[in-house]
Amino acid sequence: MKWPVATDEHKPSKPVVPNSFGILYVLASVLYLFILSALQINTVASLALASCLLFGGLLGLVDDYADLRWRYKAILPIVASLPLIALRVGNTNLATYFFGKVDFGVYYFILIIPIIVTVATNTVNMLGGLNGLETIGSLLVLIGLTVASGDTTLLSVPLIVLAILAFYNFRGRIFVGNVGSFAFGITAASYAIIMNIEQALVISLIPYIVNSILTLFSALILKEMSKTFLTGDGKLYSTHLRSLRTLVLHNRPMSERRCVIFISLMIALSSFLATLAK
Repeated sequence: MKWPVATDEHKPSKPVVPNSFGILYVLASVLYLFILSALQINTVASLALASCLLFGGLLGLVDDYADLRWRYKAILPIVASLPLIALRVGNTNLATYFFGKVDFGVYYFILIIPIIVTVATNTVNMLGGLNGLETIGSLLVLIGLTVASGDTTLLSVPLIVLAILAFYNFRGRIFVGNVGSFAFGITAASYAIIMNIEQALVISLIPYIVNSILTLFSALILKEMSKTFLTGDGKLYSTHLRSLRTLVLHNRPMSERRCVIFISLMIALSSFLATLAK
């Protein structure tokens, strides 16, 4: 079986780039979490996060090879939430914006957890397509969640691996593929549930949520997909407002790297605000 590759559509020369390097993030993170569990450090949390990553990584890898339809992608993260449900990870007292803390009881495990994992994974997966955007954005979100939780153990190695992938991804040397974006989203959702910082997760994902709303409205209501075009000198631009990316590029040509940095600054701001959530 050959290593998957993908065409970099936002370069004039359309180079072919190795894809699915997100599998390295999954393998390294899972190995580290299993070691933590063996050392009896955050045993349940480590096992839960490792299991979710294995499920999510496998689903993403299947998507990279089989190119699943969106209707199947949308519900697959429910499977990745099963370890959290089985291990009864998380606190059923969930902080809400309007009603304070609400105890959802058993419904937290059979309803809230699958919704959080599914929505977070899909929103992260939908904001991509530019070199470095999936990795840098996810890195910023996970750093914000780490600060918000006050824990530096569970995500230390995942953050290091993700930072290395971001370095090469931003330069167009590798793509992380759906195996990467699925794993990043599932990591964020699972970690937020484990640490009981779901409110911080929602705040950190605001740019992703805005992108998802615009994308779904365009696809389901307008029946049109967002498109990005190349100028003669290799800059990106868009003529419509159907995603966060096209919102940034609307009649405003800029280089791919500048666009990624611009959107990453939005994510950095939301992630910083997430650290203030209590």
